Amino acid sequence: MSDAVVLLSGGLDSYTAAAMARAEGFRLFALTLRYGQRHARELEAARAVAAAVGVERHLELDVDLSAFGGSSSLTTDEPVPKDRPIDASGIPSTYVPARNTVFLALSLAWAEALGATDIFIGVNALDYSGYPDCRPEFIEAFERLASLATAQGVGGARMRIHAPLQHLSKAEIIRQGTALGLDYGLTHSCYDPDSGGRPCGRCDSCTLRSAGFAAAGIADPALLR
Repeated sequence: MSDAVVLLSGGLDSYTAAAMARAEGFRLFALTLRYGQRHARELEAARAVAAAVGVERHLELDVDLSAFGGSSSLTTDEPVPKDRPIDASGIPSTYVPARNTVFLALSLAWAEALGATDIFIGVNALDYSGYPDCRPEFIEAFERLASLATAQGVGGARMRIHAPLQHLSKAEIIRQGTALGLDYGLTHSCYDPDSGGRPCGRCDSCTLRSAGFAAAGIADPALLR
């Protein structure tokens, strides 16, 4: 059985990507980042998801990207955009500068320490908000970098960045996860939950999630609890 590092946020995409990796026979090492996001609900969800998918180890790492400043509405007090049409041609304020680049670099470091050559990330380039670090070109470029930047890669091993959801719609992701028996009631997607951790239902992430479940013809179990 081969080892793989999987980035786990507690959202339905990363949960599905982790389950797909497990179904392929990988032993999973899950990495969750506390990057200065202004709510902890997704961290709680990541712990539940890690337990559900049966990871070998779940590492929570502090890398406070909010220390750099900037205007991301996920790491500052700037308001999260709500009730807007999703436009993937623009970059919304919920984009955190270089977040996936940092996350993948840390995943790569852990993978190399484990002697693993596989990393899974749940990015999606169809139903998403237009983040530049979710695009196929970015994943392909980072995979090339991974083989150039590591002792394993220089030694001839192929470092692989798996993005199995990249070309799936949100509905297709949900159907895939449901077929794998996933409990999406464990997951959290909202960018701006209330003090009790309940989703706002109006941010981009809530909008995409709601539309995905509707298109899949499946009730969102997170709303039934």
